[in-house]
Amino acid sequence: MFPLELFRTIFFVASKVKEEDCEYDPSLYKRGDLLEVPRTLFTHFGIYLGDNRVAHLIPDILPFISKNKAAIAKMVTNNRLIIGVIAKVASVRVDTVEDFAYGAEIRVNHMDKLCSQPPLEGEEVARRAEKLLGSVTYSLLWYNCEHYVMYCRYGMAISFQTYQLCTTVRRIVCSKMTACVTALCGIGTMMCLGSVTPLTTVPTLLIPFIIWMAS
Repeated sequence: MFPLELFRTIFFVASKVKEEDCEYDPSLYKRGDLLEVPRTLFTHFGIYLGDNRVAHLIPDILPFISKNKAAIAKMVTNNRLIIGVIAKVASVRVDTVEDFAYGAEIRVNHMDKLCSQPPLEGEEVARRAEKLLGSVTYSLLWYNCEHYVMYCRYGMAISFQTYQLCTTVRRIVCSKMTACVTALCGIGTMMCLGSVTPLTTVPTLLIPFIIWMAS
């Protein structure tokens, strides 16, 4: 059960526990607004369509394995989301503001301050969001909920969260320390195996060298 609980924490646990009495005022949002809600380790995004409806991209395995529209229309559960992430299947769907926010505080058009591209007109943003409704191929790095809303509102399918993650990984992997550790591990492996051949020596030298040059 540990891997399942780990994915549950990473992908779907809200920063606040959902409360039944949590209320949202749809009159605060305009059609085409970009809504975002904090999760434990990431931020979830959606586009407000009006009438208490939010379009958002969310991993979901159920539409891929079932045609039961009533079941699919219900709020995406943790298990549906987790399996959707692993299977790389998702859907752009419309939920109520309450179901979208899942008890978290909603920020409105915060990306307008971060993006150099000016936002499109609200009606055009909503039209793009509605046009993309349906099943999509999901990628945590290359096509997630942030890519979707950024395309709808700014015309650019980018993700600041993905960029920050990749930058962090690059700093860890492509570092001089990693190059030295890799070289020592390779040398130690050859000594333990008592095998010094071109097949073992070349990777032992080449891989640390590439990491060193990339750092």
